[in-house]
Amino acid sequence: MMKTVPVLSMAIAFVLVSLPGHAAQPSIRNKTVILQGLDKITARINSFRAPIGQPTRFGSLEITPKACFSSTPTEPPESAAFLQIAETQADAPAKPLFSGWMFASSPALSALEHPIYDVWVLSCADPVDAESPPPAVSLPEPPSDPDAAPVTSPSPNG
Repeated sequence: MMKTVPVLSMAIAFVLVSLPGHAAQPSIRNKTVILQGLDKITARINSFRAPIGQPTRFGSLEITPKACFSSTPTEPPESAAFLQIAETQADAPAKPLFSGWMFASSPALSALEHPIYDVWVLSCADPVDAESPPPAVSLPEPPSDPDAAPVTSPSPNG
């Protein structure tokens, strides 16, 4: 059973990558994330810009964007940002609350859960270059099975 799970997951990944409609689309890398935050106590909504790699404050939250990609103009609009969010207090160390990708088109898919604040991605801004590929994802090699017979092709002479 243990060997089946990695092989099955790699097979599913291979099928998804090889389907024409699911191929990786080109994306634009950006220098800034445009976020929107809701303070649930005051019912105020604020839009703000957060430069990649620089912590930005929203209430007691410290938001550090690590990456922001947007789709090319020929693709359906989508922006995705990798964010790290921590809650800071004067008398305690920062408490990590969220680390992951947020998508502008589906804010509930990967959301910050906090009793006072909601934060979501609106878009990306300030492109680094016109088209840069997303970070490469490498799949591990399939495990070798010492019991499997080598695959040979039939000879043309029979």
